[in-house]
Amino acid sequence: MGKFRFSLDSENSGYAILAGTFLCLALMGLLFDRPAGILEGLGKIVTDPDYLITDYMGVGGIGAAFVNSGLVSLLFTGLLWRLRVQVTGITFAAIWTVAGFSFFGKNLLNVWFIVAGVWVFARYRKEPFRHFVYSALFGTALAPLVTQILFGFNLPLVFRIPLAVLAGLSIGFVLPPLATAMMRFHQGFNLYNIGFVSGLVGSVYLSLFRSYGFIPASRLIWTTGQNKVLAPLFLVFFGLQFLLGFLVNGRRLTGLSAIMGYTGRVVTDFLMLEGLGPTLMNMALGGIGSILYILAIGGDINGPTLAGVFTVVGFSAFGKHLKNMAPIVAGVVLGGLTKVWGLSDPPIQLAALFATTLAPVAGEFGIFWGIVAGFLHSSLVLNVGALHGGFNLYNNGFSGGAVAAVLVPVIEAIRSGRESDGS
Repeated sequence: MGKFRFSLDSENSGYAILAGTFLCLALMGLLFDRPAGILEGLGKIVTDPDYLITDYMGVGGIGAAFVNSGLVSLLFTGLLWRLRVQVTGITFAAIWTVAGFSFFGKNLLNVWFIVAGVWVFARYRKEPFRHFVYSALFGTALAPLVTQILFGFNLPLVFRIPLAVLAGLSIGFVLPPLATAMMRFHQGFNLYNIGFVSGLVGSVYLSLFRSYGFIPASRLIWTTGQNKVLAPLFLVFFGLQFLLGFLVNGRRLTGLSAIMGYTGRVVTDFLMLEGLGPTLMNMALGGIGSILYILAIGGDINGPTLAGVFTVVGFSAFGKHLKNMAPIVAGVVLGGLTKVWGLSDPPIQLAALFATTLAPVAGEFGIFWGIVAGFLHSSLVLNVGALHGGFNLYNNGFSGGAVAAVLVPVIEAIRSGRESDGS
């Protein structure tokens, strides 16, 4: 009997894997709640002002959070399929990031306003929407701003609805050109480019709010006590993903070590470079490593940290691998040993996961500079949130862009100086 081997190289196979993954995620919600309870929880989720830090598990329950994540991801997967977007590494990165933050700020209502704004921009440019669709997906980082206007301001509904629509459309309209311009700012060393852009845009909108007397109160909704259930669940989940990649790859690990050799600097698309099997295995390792890190520091597996885990998994198809992430995380850990906060503090748990946006710094310049980047990021990320008031869900992308923009020229100057001395 010949060897059993999957053949999943067609375009539809990538979409089938995404759809199957997030259908399973939605169905997993039924493990935690009855359908009636999930519907009630979804209602709470879509009407809650959900800027940082808002754990949907604490707002609507674990079951509703799973269903929200699964359904939002399925809808975006369907949108990309409908637009006939080619499945690449950035496809996996975008959908997994949406899935993660649908535990933590994005929901079935608030994401569509910004998507519509990007669609309007495409119409204005007379170009296909699919050319800008990733700006739309990542741009939903600012979805909480729309929810805040709809449900968080003390204004008559007749004013809140048009203001929310206008805010979403205007945000979506400006994101594509800004994303292109800001890539030059950090030279591709910050994987969460839209996170940096969203931080700037969110700062502008927060300033407008404050100038009219609307000052949102800070918040922290952070659930605990779910590790014994969620840790085994997701370790099995990612273990099955690794097994799928292994089978797709003909029961071989070939290609996985090659992925570890890339710097990760934008654009490094593992799906295009090494194929589907090795990419799925690399994504699974990113997820398993993230869960084990949270457990090792005594952290919490909840909506916000799952957002971090899922983002690591997604970008492990587009620039991240254990080799270039480890120095960044080590830099955050070093900060935990020397600064005034602990590694299990909620913002620092998130910082360690999301700081891996700077993985290309370690990939390009080595372990030392990767540790420096993580160390600097762990301090900066705690302070830049005040600029956008928590309305930018990708706060670490904002911080990562600033760290890369400052650090990379310094590294290059030091390197060029050494080369000059050597000559």
